[in-house]
Amino acid sequence: MVPNTGSYRLANARLHVSLTPGLSAAFDSDGFALADIAVADGKIAGIAEHGRTAVPVDAVDLAGRIILPCFVDCHTHIDKGHIWPRKPNPDGTFMGALNATGADRAARWSAEDVARRMDFSLRSAYAHGTRALRTHLDSVAPQEEISWPVFETMRETWRGRIELQGACLIGIEGVRDRKWFDRLAKRVAAAKGVLGVVTYMVPDLEELLDHVFAQAIKHGLDLDFHADETDDIAAISLKKIAEAALWNGFEGNILVGHCCSLARQPDLNVLDTLDKMAKVGLAVVSLPMCNLYLQDRRGDHTTPRWRGVTLLHEMKARGIPVAVASDNTRDPFYAYGDLDMLEVYRMATRILHFDHPVADWPQAVTATPAKVMRLDGFGTLAAGGDADFVVFKGRSWTELLSRPESDRIVVRGGRAIGRQLPDYAELDGLMVE
Repeated sequence: MVPNTGSYRLANARLHVSLTPGLSAAFDSDGFALADIAVADGKIAGIAEHGRTAVPVDAVDLAGRIILPCFVDCHTHIDKGHIWPRKPNPDGTFMGALNATGADRAARWSAEDVARRMDFSLRSAYAHGTRALRTHLDSVAPQEEISWPVFETMRETWRGRIELQGACLIGIEGVRDRKWFDRLAKRVAAAKGVLGVVTYMVPDLEELLDHVFAQAIKHGLDLDFHADETDDIAAISLKKIAEAALWNGFEGNILVGHCCSLARQPDLNVLDTLDKMAKVGLAVVSLPMCNLYLQDRRGDHTTPRWRGVTLLHEMKARGIPVAVASDNTRDPFYAYGDLDMLEVYRMATRILHFDHPVADWPQAVTATPAKVMRLDGFGTLAAGGDADFVVFKGRSWTELLSRPESDRIVVRGGRAIGRQLPDYAELDGLMVE
């Protein structure tokens, strides 16, 4: 369908208003307009409303099929990916995941093991249409000395296909060892990474957060937190992060993931937290598939009573940037997934009600995470931008989100890529003792 040439025109494509800045056209109630896209030398040469100008006879008529920009996945764990066959979660709980992953990391995470699983994950993400990805890297000693060099090599290997960012991941209690944490922050800065921790309601949380912010300011680093991945109403580290950003005068980007407990808290507490988040410009990413899997799993043969996701609609109404992302893939924290951001968006639409109206929710897997990750030109379709997009068969949201779209066409630099997904059998040698 997409010509394998340097220059061509795709006619009668369906583009979304929230992802196509500068397009002057009549958009329907779902935010779509029919448009023609001209591609030349790997760039989008122009986008115009369909029917406004004459269409060349050699143009490809897409008959109203949807085109979206390539995806941006801002919260993943590709260092953990695909260890499920050798270390499953024994009971599906968060603690089961934590303990199983820790045991596997200590026993098996050599440089070769991490590299092979990372590469497998990136090949999957690339085939599905992801252009940029941020991965957290377990950085408890001595794993940081293994995984960060692997990440840096992988980033270079994948440059031009997937823009890869890394964020360190340790529990907030690890910050108590100031000398070690300061060395980690220096290591992350040298790798041009992002400083990240998991926050819990420890007695010295505010003091520890101050030190995290101080190191981020010292090294000019953005911050990425895991916060309140629990149904405990007393878990308010999201609010504490916003407060710490305010009193430290932090000017970098802050992304906070999960924030599950906020959905369980009284309205007055929620409003106070949202006010502080909006004031500091904090962004939030929800991980709907992983949180649906882990949260409210009671272990007593009862049905879960809540979805585990956070208050994205309320945040968005306050002007807080919000995104959704893949999170874990076939590891003890989530037994499924394939780093397919269309699947993430489809599930988010159903779980979080990204519909009626759709409005600009498609930005949650494209333009918004791109901005948080400081990736100019990613997540939108615009004249002069890179010709990186995905052509689907669906012609409406209900068509697009009702099927896997496994035959989608991923275009990078103006040319359709080969979309062969890696075979799970490639990892068999890593699954034996």
